[in-house]
Amino acid sequence: MNSYRAISELAFPDGVRGLQFDDDMQLASELAATVAEALRRAIAKRDTACLVVSGGRSPVAFFQRLAQQRLDWARVTVSLADERWLPVSHGDSNEGLVHRHLLQGQAAAARFIGLYRPAATLEEAAQAADHALAELPPIDVLVLGMGEDGHTASLFPASPNLSQALDPVQPVRCFAMQAPSVPHQRLTLSVSLLAKARRTLLAVQGQGKLRTLRRAMGGVGDEAMPIRSFLRRPLEIHWCP
Repeated sequence: MNSYRAISELAFPDGVRGLQFDDDMQLASELAATVAEALRRAIAKRDTACLVVSGGRSPVAFFQRLAQQRLDWARVTVSLADERWLPVSHGDSNEGLVHRHLLQGQAAAARFIGLYRPAATLEEAAQAADHALAELPPIDVLVLGMGEDGHTASLFPASPNLSQALDPVQPVRCFAMQAPSVPHQRLTLSVSLLAKARRTLLAVQGQGKLRTLRRAMGGVGDEAMPIRSFLRRPLEIHWCP
């Protein structure tokens, strides 16, 4: 018996489906199981797998449960959809978060490709991250989050470089970005790279996020709500109230 049900509040575009869970712990557990199974299948087909995740506070429970999944972690490459331009030792570093909560136990055997690079400017840091991402294998599983302003990864409305980062044929893999309402400068993977993921999942919580999705699906303009870039392609939304 499935432990989820379809989200009945929204009518999703073709190729997008929404799954509703009872609470954040159930969502984290089911998301971890879904991601682990997709990675196992990738390893069985290609001998390796690549997972790209988002940071912030929301993924902690998911990371902890994913780390407990039985998986040949030595064959997995892990990277980030976005990063704050902060040293890894900083409490708000997404890379630090992944190391503390995901790359633990057997999962510590995974290869990690981070985005943070010390540099004189954010633009130089983005160029260094872009160079490092040349080693990123094709993405098997991408797990995104979303803000109530419609941003995903660090693709923020009104941020410099947003139009280039949203360009679906952009060759640049990583861009410098600025979150208008928060203090830290950001690095983000481009939509052209993220959209190549073989499977994309969006994990969101709360009625506010559901209203954001409703606005995104009911309007146009990716720069106004960058999540729209992912609502036109296969996407699996995991949501809990």
